[in-house]
Amino acid sequence: MPAFSFEKISPPVRRGPIAPIEQKQRGVIVQILDRLVERRVKRRLKAEKAEAALGKQDK
Repeated sequence: MPAFSFEKISPPVRRGPIAPIEQKQRGVIVQILDRLVERRVKRRLKAEKAEAALGKQDK
């Protein structure tokens, strides 16, 4: 027979709504990268529109 016996303790019962999880503020580096990507996408779209406009004029 074992020298110790352990009781299984059930977790506490939660009462009421669960508190909302706070979103952590994004890092400064991530914010800078997001800005750079946004600008790159905008430039690409402008370039594609300009190419499309030139292509239509040639026809």
